[in-house]
Amino acid sequence: MARIKIEVPHTIIATFMIPVRITDINYGNHLSNDAFVSIVHEARMQWLHRHGYTELNIEGTGLIMSDLAVEFKSESFYGDVVEVMFIAGEISRVGFELFYQLFADRNNKKTLLANAKTGMICYDYAAKKVVPVPEKLKTLLSV
Repeated sequence: MARIKIEVPHTIIATFMIPVRITDINYGNHLSNDAFVSIVHEARMQWLHRHGYTELNIEGTGLIMSDLAVEFKSESFYGDVVEVMFIAGEISRVGFELFYQLFADRNNKKTLLANAKTGMICYDYAAKKVVPVPEKLKTLLSV
């Protein structure tokens, strides 16, 4: 069976610390798949908020997630504080890639929990159409 392999770029533009809540734990007593995705979403929202934006308003433009891939590497548990490395990838005329590396501290050593990638498209919700990536956002993603 072919497995997803996410090649993560090396330029980290932000880091976030997100705690694993008891409600994130599944019947296997570890972080559930959907909670991994929620942590990725939370990191993206924190980055946008840091710059005064939301997913509905970045210089008058909204965002739509066009794709998502997650490559699971290790379990995470209640009490972990997940360190999310937030990384920008390619930028096109109307969209861009975001990469995420999720780590937890295991015996004073960083353990890779997952690599993830989201494809984001800029969208005008009022006009119901895809629009170009705002220049200010391109600048923030190019740091």
